[in-house]
Amino acid sequence: MLIDGSQLFTAKAAIAELSAAAAKAAVHGAAAGGQATPPGSQPQPVVTVLYNPDLNTSDIMIPGLAGVVLVFVGTIITSLGVVRERQSGTLEQLAVMPLKPRDVFLGKIGPYFAVAALDLAIVVSIGVGLFGVPFRGSLAVFALGALLFLFVTLGIGVLISSVSENQGQAIQLAFMVTLPQILLSGLIFPLSSIAIGVRWISYLLPLTYFNEISRGVMLRAEPLSSLWQPFLFLALLGAIVFTLASLRFRAYLAPAAPRGGTGSPRSAQKVTSAASAPSGSAG
Repeated sequence: MLIDGSQLFTAKAAIAELSAAAAKAAVHGAAAGGQATPPGSQPQPVVTVLYNPDLNTSDIMIPGLAGVVLVFVGTIITSLGVVRERQSGTLEQLAVMPLKPRDVFLGKIGPYFAVAALDLAIVVSIGVGLFGVPFRGSLAVFALGALLFLFVTLGIGVLISSVSENQGQAIQLAFMVTLPQILLSGLIFPLSSIAIGVRWISYLLPLTYFNEISRGVMLRAEPLSSLWQPFLFLALLGAIVFTLASLRFRAYLAPAAPRGGTGSPRSAQKVTSAASAPSGSAG
């Protein structure tokens, strides 16, 4: 019998059931006159644990913790940083500049992307070097999955900041998004043990798919062709989050000048107020 050791809790439960069955068979054998295998019963299978033979908890947790670090940096820190700039009036100055909402969005996530990528490299290096977690797969596949996941989390952070009026609202919304990812993504509890009425939420969380990618690459050395489903779902989530964040920035930061003779009244009002503020204060 082959057991997938990368599914730690399921593997331990299966081994416990097999041990109980073996003990029960030994008791029946002793009662049957010392026979190891009673008549009519099947011999106990030989158990082989793959990918995590020693069933180490660190081999399972560290690939998931790498995703948790990206969630905290991408969601919480990004939402607080951007909303702080919004409170200080920095984003208002962008209303009079010929920048597209997409450019503003990419510019805001750039620094946080660099910080999160550095944190990810530190976590994975410590896990492999200090805790002995194996890295059997392709580094390029892992980096591509981390890139997609980080893009989604950064987009969620920017989206939260665009709908928050202050840092208090931003951190509350960020924790409302972060905590379900830690509890329902399969990091602590297997998805099969989550109640069916709540399990559907797990399939809407980006950390669920990054856990599959990180454990699949690091422990099972799975290629990209075997992980196409979590990659596809991360790409879809990234496209949705990017579109929503761009639309929010488009509503908040309209172009400085109408293009082709068109423009929203809100953008014209922002440009007029920004242009008349120095003269009004001087008068």
